[in-house]
Amino acid sequence: MNSHPAVREFIRILGSDHVTVGAKQTEHYRTGWRSGGGSALAVVFPQDLVSYWRCLEVCVANDCIIIMQAANTGLTEGSTPSGDDYDRDIIVINTLAMSKLFVLDKGKQVISFPGTTLHTLEKTLKPLKRAPHSVIGSSCLGASIVGGVANNSGGALVKRGPAYTELSLFAQVNEKGELHLVNHLGLDLGDSPEEILSNLDNGQYKVTEGSYDIPASARDYESKIRDIDANTPSRFNADETRLYEASGCAGKIAVFAVRLDTFDVPQKECSFYIGTNDPATLTFLRREMLSQFTVLPDVGEYIHRDVFDIADKYGKDTFLSVKHLGTDQLPKMFAMKGRIDAYLNKLSFLPKYLTDRVLQFVSTLLPNHLPGRIREYRQKYEHHLILKMGDEGIDQAKALLQSFFSGHEERGGYFECDSNEAQSAYLHRFAAAGAAVRYQTMKSKSVGDILALDIALRRNDHDWVETLPDAINEQIDKRLYYGHFFCHVFHQDYILKKGADPVKVKKQMLALLDSRGAKYPAEHNVGHLYEAEQTLQRFYKKLDPTNTFNPGVGKMDKHKRNCACCS
Repeated sequence: MNSHPAVREFIRILGSDHVTVGAKQTEHYRTGWRSGGGSALAVVFPQDLVSYWRCLEVCVANDCIIIMQAANTGLTEGSTPSGDDYDRDIIVINTLAMSKLFVLDKGKQVISFPGTTLHTLEKTLKPLKRAPHSVIGSSCLGASIVGGVANNSGGALVKRGPAYTELSLFAQVNEKGELHLVNHLGLDLGDSPEEILSNLDNGQYKVTEGSYDIPASARDYESKIRDIDANTPSRFNADETRLYEASGCAGKIAVFAVRLDTFDVPQKECSFYIGTNDPATLTFLRREMLSQFTVLPDVGEYIHRDVFDIADKYGKDTFLSVKHLGTDQLPKMFAMKGRIDAYLNKLSFLPKYLTDRVLQFVSTLLPNHLPGRIREYRQKYEHHLILKMGDEGIDQAKALLQSFFSGHEERGGYFECDSNEAQSAYLHRFAAAGAAVRYQTMKSKSVGDILALDIALRRNDHDWVETLPDAINEQIDKRLYYGHFFCHVFHQDYILKKGADPVKVKKQMLALLDSRGAKYPAEHNVGHLYEAEQTLQRFYKKLDPTNTFNPGVGKMDKHKRNCACCS
């Protein structure tokens, strides 16, 4: 492969240490976090924005497919090749080395490079008393800021909505097959691509007048989520009001930087743990808080008892790792684990995913990790809600919860968390997603595939608990429900029974969701697992008319399009 002209050029630009070829060497970068993968000619690792641009030039000159990738933590196979039925050589461009972050206006906005992680953003903003768009889960896994924008990612913070900005710097291939750079970052950086990128890399820029007025977040989301009688979801990937250049692009352009709003940090915070056996209880609380509170909740995370149990047993090591080691080293640890698994899985005399099996065994030897009151609520209640309020919202929540539950034990109960209980509740919720995968891995001989759905219910839905018909239910070993309750965004993981057809079951599931007026995916993007709606397909084709970037995403065509005849 080193004899390929594109590979030779990559080595000339980046040096051999930053160009990887060969099936074994590239496997980690060609394989999705949960599923998926395919072949690639090379994986390249540009170290600065100018070399990134030059790599793109090489790809276009050699008619190569370009797949953008940062931490590769996506759940829908959107940052890796998918299969081997492409019509051109594939180059994966890994952007993690380009991880600078510039702070604007005392932290009210930031400029993020393509490899900058949410974790880095959190750490940078903390001393400035500002908060990023999202703080749950993904930052611990090393997910990138640009990846969140490209995928319309949502997250747990009720007031924020999907990651969104109209300020970005990106490259795209036009209908004539020509690569060009678009500077819509709201910064004066020069004229030529290399001048623009070099100036940004060196922090030499001037903020243009009026650019702070351009949306760098979903600034209307609070009013949208408060509209509890609307017959549509509050956020979902195909929402055409959230598709703008880098926002929602799903890798159909090469993003060099995005500019984003940050948010005030509450002076005081208080978390409540709520349990009930009646879904109507949580429905009432959601509608009351969204419509009547002057201050919206900061977080409102739902977890079902079955997920509680799976996370308790199969997410214990994740819980304890974050609690005792912190998040600083987790991205490197997960990357190392992925490489070890990729190597050990090739050894036929060892069981697959040996690291998971070792970690699971070790976790069984460790003491109980959950506080007593949280365990008591697991015994008493099927449905759990973790609620965080800030500042004057704290007293509003206390008053509502006291009046609603006092003298009405049939409605459920609540308690105000101490610091350990609050931390444990959020860590337990975070561990849920990975725990479902671990359960399926450990039980792979007795259960089938995992089917992970990411859905948005309508804002006016009262009956949010799913009822499955027998034809679907009999195919399922475990049903696991958790999610961002106030946004009505749910993650629904189904562990299928051995022998169940995942394609058939998924088709039945999606038809059921269609009948309920739900939208999917809600925040993980279509990747290669969902068919893109027509709105998304039109957006992708406009961004990438020749199908050079990430072809096949949204189950669209993987072949090159020649659009010069239409210009």
